[in-house]
Amino acid sequence: MSRGRPLSRHRQRGVALVLIVVGLLAVLAMAGLALDASHMGYNKARLQSAVDAAALSAAKVLDQTNNTADATAAAQATFNANAAAFPELLRAVGQGLGLTVQFANAPRPFTPGTTPRRFVRVIVTDFTTDASLTRVLGVMRLPVQASAIAGPSPALTLACNIVPMAVCGDPTASAPYFGYTPGRVHSLKTTSNGTAESGPGNFQLLSFTASGANDLRQMMAGGYEGCVTRGDNVPTKPGQSTGPTSQGINTRFNDYSGGGTDPIRYPPDVVLDEPSPTLTYDSKTNLIKQGGKTITLASQLAVNWTIYDADIAAKNYDVQPRPTGNGVPRRRELAVPIVDCTGVQNGRTVLPILGLGCFFMLQRASSSSAESRVFGEFISDCDAGGRPGSTPPGTTVGPYVIELYRDFSSVDS
Repeated sequence: MSRGRPLSRHRQRGVALVLIVVGLLAVLAMAGLALDASHMGYNKARLQSAVDAAALSAAKVLDQTNNTADATAAAQATFNANAAAFPELLRAVGQGLGLTVQFANAPRPFTPGTTPRRFVRVIVTDFTTDASLTRVLGVMRLPVQASAIAGPSPALTLACNIVPMAVCGDPTASAPYFGYTPGRVHSLKTTSNGTAESGPGNFQLLSFTASGANDLRQMMAGGYEGCVTRGDNVPTKPGQSTGPTSQGINTRFNDYSGGGTDPIRYPPDVVLDEPSPTLTYDSKTNLIKQGGKTITLASQLAVNWTIYDADIAAKNYDVQPRPTGNGVPRRRELAVPIVDCTGVQNGRTVLPILGLGCFFMLQRASSSSAESRVFGEFISDCDAGGRPGSTPPGTTVGPYVIELYRDFSSVDS
């Protein structure tokens, strides 16, 4: 049996060239996969950062305005601003890349369209990034996606950006409100000598360094920089000055009496409506009155938090919001510590913090030589600053922050 003739040297070279080309293609493909995987990871991180920022911005606007159109616009504006430093994303935005913005009542599960709308999900699914060496395999573009959810955090354990009012609660009542009920109207007072009764409806100022009346006005207007923690003890300030206390709080109503404050540093709210006639307190009967009518619930009033929230959503503004005007939504919502005032004595004292609560200011605070008085509706929660606790997401009670949540329905979160 005859053997085949050996390959000629020319044919051997041809086979070797084919093997070299195939090997080079394989090397290029492997290098391309590694390079493009790295490039995709980088673009994914940049895209995720832009989507996270968009979700946070939208959630903040939604929380302030209860307006989904404004929240959607805020998401797009923030996303575009972040894309400006990201050439491929900027080009995609210029070519019509858009966001999907959805709203729901809870982050887990996130069910679009559920109410009340408190959480935002921002999704980008149609962004692609340029391929490099994998072009030899016919891959020209690589898909990159991102998703993010943002909204109110669980209840804070450490709260900042608060009003330095230590509001007396009932230590025998159940958490988290310690004697207060959402929707109920309260008359909060403190006296000129710094004393406060032990029951709900009284307050003392938190201790802070102040050299005069202007400092006190600024602290009450929003300049307090301290934080408080549930379960800790907090020192209170002796010798309250009732006039500056009320004047500082009243900056929220565009009232800058007394000096030391201004609408740039301490902006007014955007909605300034007050009950008419204004609320008064009958010290003989310990009842809150509007004219001859006894008031216990905010629903009895033509001005309450629910109506205020609707006015903000409908943009029924008394003061235009920034940057057009000086107004800032939700300034009338006050985050405060609820403390045990049992055993309060004149002068400085240390009070245990029972919890954290929120009041909606119904009207401007009043003051006399003897006391300062704030009429407020107790509300279930409000925006502040600080560190959230471990309660389940979507069950905010008291002050909260706006934070990001993992979107478990998407691998791109």
